[in-house]
Amino acid sequence: MAKFLKKLCAILLTVVGVLFVVYFWNLDQKVLGWAYKQVNAMFDRKKVNLNF
Repeated sequence: MAKFLKKLCAILLTVVGVLFVVYFWNLDQKVLGWAYKQVNAMFDRKKVNLNF
């Protein structure tokens, strides 16, 4: 039982640490900014048909 609790605590501390780093350095917004640029680059290449 002690092994299980140690492993669970280690996993939880790791998850909290990773989430703190993501929050501290605002990495989620940086990744989303990169993703938006990629999506916009894909859609900017498509030709638009304006003849209705």
